[in-house]
Order: sequence, then C-alpha cells, then structure tokens
Amino acid sequence: MPEKPVYILGISCYYHDSAVALIKDGEVIFAAQEERYTRKKHDEALPKEAIAQALKFANITVNDLSAIGFYEKPLLKFFDRILRTYFKVWPKGLISYHRAMQEWMMKKLWIPQNIQKELKYKGDIFYVTHHESHAASSYYVSGFEDATVVTVDGVGEWATTTIGYGKGTDVKITKEIHFPHSLGLLYSAITYYLGFKVNSAEYKVMGLAPYGEPKYMKEMHTLIDVKEDGSFALNMDYFTYEYGLRMTGRKIDELFKQPTRKGEGALTQFHKDVARSLQELTNEVMLKIVTHAQKLHPSRNLCLAGGVALNCVTNGKILKSGLFDQIFIQAAAGDAGGALGVALSIWHKQFKGARTKKMEHAFLGNEYSNEEIEAFLKSQNVPYEKLSDTELIERVAALLAGENAEPRTVAPSNGDTGSRVIGWFQGRMEFGPRSLGNRSIIADARNKENWQKVNLKIKFRESFRPFAPTVLEERVSDYFDLDRESPYMLIVADTLPAKREEIPAVTHVDGSARIQTIRRDQNPKYYDLLKAFEQRTGHVKEDGSHVAGCPVIINTSFNVRGEPIVESPKDALNCFLHTHMDYLVLGNFLLSKKSMGAQSETQQKQYLSKFELD
Repeated sequence: MPEKPVYILGISCYYHDSAVALIKDGEVIFAAQEERYTRKKHDEALPKEAIAQALKFANITVNDLSAIGFYEKPLLKFFDRILRTYFKVWPKGLISYHRAMQEWMMKKLWIPQNIQKELKYKGDIFYVTHHESHAASSYYVSGFEDATVVTVDGVGEWATTTIGYGKGTDVKITKEIHFPHSLGLLYSAITYYLGFKVNSAEYKVMGLAPYGEPKYMKEMHTLIDVKEDGSFALNMDYFTYEYGLRMTGRKIDELFKQPTRKGEGALTQFHKDVARSLQELTNEVMLKIVTHAQKLHPSRNLCLAGGVALNCVTNGKILKSGLFDQIFIQAAAGDAGGALGVALSIWHKQFKGARTKKMEHAFLGNEYSNEEIEAFLKSQNVPYEKLSDTELIERVAALLAGENAEPRTVAPSNGDTGSRVIGWFQGRMEFGPRSLGNRSIIADARNKENWQKVNLKIKFRESFRPFAPTVLEERVSDYFDLDRESPYMLIVADTLPAKREEIPAVTHVDGSARIQTIRRDQNPKYYDLLKAFEQRTGHVKEDGSHVAGCPVIINTSFNVRGEPIVESPKDALNCFLHTHMDYLVLGNFLLSKKSMGAQSETQQKQYLSKFELD
C-alpha cells in the first residue's frame, strides 16, 4: 500500500498581503494571496478563502494535512520586540501602544487557536522565523545546489536584513541587522514623505525615480550610516515609526526643506529627485550587502528575498555587477512568499524531505474551465465569440497588431500599429504581485500612445508609471541588455538604443525596462500568442528576404488602481466594463466593446448594474 502523501500548508497573515501555499511531497502545487478572493487590497486577514481554494485544488480536506506552518514566531515578536520597543521609548507612543495591544490581544497572539477554530484543524502547527521563511522561499525553489542568501525587508521578529547560505537541503542565517535599523523601513518612510501609501506604493517611488536626479544623497546619508561591509544604522532622530502612527515627523521636513507631500498633491521635480536619490541609496546599500555576503559565504549563485527584493532596479544593478553568475528571486518575494517559505522549511527540516525542484513559473492559483466561463457569460447575457485555440491566438495577435487576420506581406508604415487594449484571462492565476500572462492587460508595445491610454483610461493611475514588456525568452537579447531569463518581472535592464524607438510603450524615460521573459514550457498559450504577434509583425522585403517581427508586447496587471488583480471571470468582466479596454479574452471566448456597443443602451446599463465598483 503506497505511503500517504505529505501535505504541508504554509500561512502568512496579520500584517499585509496574507497568503497560503500548499506543497505535496515537497512539490509546490498551489499558492495564492487572500486579496484575490476577498477583493480587499493587501488583505491581512487569516486567508480562509485562499486556504479553501488550496484544499479544493488538491481535492483534500484539512484532515489530510500533515502540518501547518506559520511564517514567523508571534510570541517572540510580541514579547521580545514589540513590548521592549514600547518600554524603550515610553512615554512616547501611548496611542500607538494602545492600538498595538488591541491588535495583539484580540488577534495576533491567538494564531494557533484561530487556525484550529477557523479551519477545524487538530494537527501540528510549526513556526519558522520571518527571515528564515524568506530565505527558504527563495533558496529551496532556486534549483541551486549552493547559494549565498540575502533577505531584506521592513522587519520580522527582530531581523530586518540577513545574510546566510544554502547548500543541499539546508539553509541557514548567519548574520543579521535588527530593528529599528531597516532599509525596508527607510524606503517606506521616504515613500510616506513623498505622499504615497506605505506597504502598498513603494513601487510607485521606484517608477518615479528615473524622472529625477540624485540631488539629495547628502540628506540620504544623514538618514543612514552605511559601512563598507553593508552593515548600517539609521539616524532615528528622523523617524517616528518606533512609537508613532506615522513613519516620519517634522525633522525630516526640515532636512529636505520641504513638507511631507499630502495624498494627491502635485508631484514636483523635488519629489522626483528625492525618489531618485532614494533609489541610488538602495542600490548602494544592497550592492555592499551582497558583496559582503559573498565574502562570508562564497558562491556564484545568489538568492534574494524580502520586500526589498521586489526592487527590480536594484536587482538589475546586482546582476550587472557580475558578482554572481546566477540570481534567483522568487515571484512572491515579499510577505506573501513567507507562506511558501515556511511550508518548504517544514518539509526539509521536520520531514527531512528530498530537495524541492526549481520553481519554473508562478502559475499556482486556481483556474476556470471554458465550461464554467461560458456558463457565466450566458448567465449575464453578454455577447461573445467562442474560438478554437488556433483561432483565438491568430485573432488576438491580429488585434494586437492592429490588423486583420491575414499575414503581412509588406513592411508596416510609420504609425501603422493598432492601439487596441485587451484583457487576457487564462489558466491558473499567478502567485505574487505581478501579472505574468494569465491575469494580464496586453497591448502593442510599438505604439507609444498605448502607455498613456492604458495608464489613464484603463488603469486610472499616475501617468509617470511605466509598463513592463513580455518578450520571447529566445529573443530577449535582441531588444534588451539582458542575456538570461527574467520570468517574474524582477529585473530591470536597458532597452537596446537601436530598439527604443520600436518599443516606446515599454521603454522608461531612462531607457530601461522591467522585463518578463516567457518560454513555451512555462505558459504555452501566452507564448504562442507572442509568437503569433512576432510572425504577424514581420514582413518580406522586395528582395525576398524576411525581416523578423516584434517579439515584445505590453503586459500589465489586470486591475484598476486600488483594486487587487482579477481572480474570476466576474472580476475580469467587471474591470472590462468599467474601463476603456477594447476586447476581453476569457479562456477561449472573445468579447468586444464594439459588439456590446451595438446592444441597446438599456442592455449596457443592465450589464453595469450587475458589476458596481466598491
């Protein structure tokens, strides 16, 4: 009789971006964030909906679980850091203290009881420290036999930055920097100073930085003292997060000689220059950290994790430095990935399991069959076309290219590219903060107008925000200064100067791009779409020679500003109806705004009445 499979459920919650990961005999079979199901951006709650989806996917019940893991040690965090910090700064922070006590006493100290109650679970619950979970989430799915491991974020129990190594089935942390000294919290504090939301909009600061110059490096080095080995200490005179409800106070306004930007206030060149200075500082500190880490634990491979590992500009600088031959950053490098890390750590350390395989893609969520999609569309009385796989690929490639379905036989003239924007909903949902080709909005990267059209009329977001390209992996070096895969949009590299005019919609103001590469074994349908687009945009010259087409399209997350990425056909249709997208693809079904426009005004209002935005 075969042995019973070992199922381990990892949970990350009660801070931000709660998530779940399920592994079976060491293989990652499901992972998703709670926000996708609750439609609450950065949902921090116990991920009951995501857990239910994970169990449903595996066709098991909670009684089949061998263990549950939590991504940090809450008692250590509360009694050792939270209380000690408040005692240290007392009597400051009284209001913050009361809020924190309410949060901890009502919820965070009762994690095992909450898990047992909400899930009706009676088995083992294991705890792994926050940064151990981060380290495990990257190393164990890297495919490396050995690696230097670095984790950097806001804060876990005490650690904010760690250095360690991985070898075989073991990963260990050997050096730490502790709270309140945190590169992640420094980045969040400047995010707050620039008027953006903490733990949500740090990526906006990264996107804003190329519009500025690093004019405030002196001020940045006043905020943080960085040693050559990458160790650092913050000047806490400028930060209030130890005791206050805000990240910074008046003193940082005095340092920069301008007040903290409020909400949607005007963005000036000053704000752009501060953002650029922060990015330069982040690059500097991270390069020193990984250089020292390699000296402590020599390897040609580097694994990164933690929220700061989502800074793809810095990741590109580390790659460009040549310090390492290979860099691996798991798709959900932030706190959501802690759910994956704790599950993998339990598999290897508690169950002495065999080494986990490399994570080749992040399509780990749930999916909807064509039958389910069609039933939904019929229930909404929405006009659609049902197409075969081949018909769908050719039709959408033609729409992206702004042409009919016939192959091109002449070179495109100037401006002869379409501006159609398409919602693309396929297969299993991506794990992590990026849409990678299954819950995506796609458009022609050759049309510069698409940058503003998608930003302002579809995403309803700031005009300075750049878009990422998806490119066929075998042709990435034809367009970008990159010679390897980047499947999770976590590497920024320069667009080659000769190609910048060809793909202006994905080339940032500084000539860079946040790149996603794609291979067919990672996502056959999405790959085939790009391949068809490449073929359709090629042409035959008069001498009979063939000019290769464009293998690059815009890929941005399928959502509007302030909402999570869509999870279901209902979410996708909702987003489509409330924006200026031209087409929506749900599985093998094609929906057109034009065909909907042919319906009566009453019918259109009936569609929208079913999908009122929150």
